[in-house]
Amino acid sequence: MIKFAATIVALAVCCSLTMAQTPAPSPKKPAPQVHVTQGRPAPQVVTIVHRLNGLKMFRSLLRSQQQVQAVNSLESGFNLTDDVHTNVIAGLAMDDGETIAAWLPDANLEFAPPGFAAWFGESKYPDFKFRLSEPPDVSVIGPDGKQLAAKYVGFDATTGLSILRLDEKNSVLAVVVKDEPVTVGENVLLFGPEPVTNTQSLLDNNLYVRIGSIEGQIQKLLPAPNGEVTRLRVTAPRLSQANIGGVALNEAGETVGIIDGLLGNDATVLPTASIRRAAQRVLERRSSVPRPWLGVRGQAVAALQLNQFLTHGWAADRAATLAGEHRGILLTSIVPGSPAAQAALRAGDVILKVDDKEIQNADDFTFWLDQAGPSSSVRFTVARPDRPAAEPLNVKLSGILDPAAGFGFRNRFPLAKGLSLIEQGAETITLRPAVATQLGTTAGLLVVYVEPATPAAEAGLQPGDVIHSIDGKPISALNRSTPLKPPMTLQVMRAKQKLTIKLSSSTKQQ
Repeated sequence: MIKFAATIVALAVCCSLTMAQTPAPSPKKPAPQVHVTQGRPAPQVVTIVHRLNGLKMFRSLLRSQQQVQAVNSLESGFNLTDDVHTNVIAGLAMDDGETIAAWLPDANLEFAPPGFAAWFGESKYPDFKFRLSEPPDVSVIGPDGKQLAAKYVGFDATTGLSILRLDEKNSVLAVVVKDEPVTVGENVLLFGPEPVTNTQSLLDNNLYVRIGSIEGQIQKLLPAPNGEVTRLRVTAPRLSQANIGGVALNEAGETVGIIDGLLGNDATVLPTASIRRAAQRVLERRSSVPRPWLGVRGQAVAALQLNQFLTHGWAADRAATLAGEHRGILLTSIVPGSPAAQAALRAGDVILKVDDKEIQNADDFTFWLDQAGPSSSVRFTVARPDRPAAEPLNVKLSGILDPAAGFGFRNRFPLAKGLSLIEQGAETITLRPAVATQLGTTAGLLVVYVEPATPAAEAGLQPGDVIHSIDGKPISALNRSTPLKPPMTLQVMRAKQKLTIKLSSSTKQQ
């Protein structure tokens, strides 16, 4: 994965954008063209270009660990609708010649933030399908350097892969995806984009990319509880984060998998069987597929000390028996309002089985929940500190798109805190006066995302709107402790025009 910045956006220590200022917004700049060449012939390896505009970069800052809350200044020429960041990633063409699977590092910016699935998802909107609010700006470039018309279908949260579909079948891309078992010691080639030094690019604003490869070797097969191989562990020289998303082929040119992470000094490769299933899930649903979500945090019993059971209310004798069995997951926290909370799971409970399957560690637990799928019902066997024997408990899972946000989204996106409209379905960031002037608007709350089928969307709020007053009070007069609860009247600037938007608490079921 090679990241290029068409316009550089920097994050300062004070958690604001700090750059030179200009008094007026600049006209929209054309997106840079990407020119791709391949070092070795690999027809199933395509190039994915994922462009992000200014609004999406603000969205990235809001969702980052720094949790940026206000924009103080911008780089000269910054425009909300310009392409300010471009990811160039290797993609895998499946053997049907139509389906493309790729690891897009910023795919999460195309969707609602963590937590929207729980607040506005299946519990309130039965037809909620984790929809895109707008089509991502994604292009596919074939191995011959020509652009292929394609549509983004959806994101598979279990694997982290994005699935695209070509408008027309391409027989050149229909190369064998290996289904036979791989073996330890087998040699592989890891394909991915490499930067190309080209002085012309400084003049014409174009990006030049070469699809190169490095040699590697399969060192280990990582099995799942059902015996299936879930990951391949590959060693290769000079591995780095830039290799994540690369495509692994064997010496015969057959597809082995997609690199999805690093484990120590080795790369982990998602095998073709998992990629096929991810593509099938997304194509069948014709939208993104969330990961099953329970809403717990826990630790494997086998890794715990006896005193850790005692702090959760377990008697010493029963705790010793549990610890000696080396199975199960001790729950340490429960997300309020989550499926776990609704099923009355509590901190201190130990989940011993999922649908009669023994749980030895956290990987087992995650695997069997993934196998169950979102919106499914599972039966846990639960041991509790205040009950003499283990008992069955039925739980209906929910779904969440961001695999890393399952527990912490309510802490990262607190309800009605800090001039937040997130409970109404909108993400906002504060614009200071100098920045607002540069963007040709007024100071206030810049709307960077609106989730469909929420009060904000139904009221007509749109990304790019700037809210400069609420119920007649300027944003500058409201402090972070001010609760924002509907009904409320918003004065909004949109494309230099003033609008009045009335936001109610009721929404229509879709």
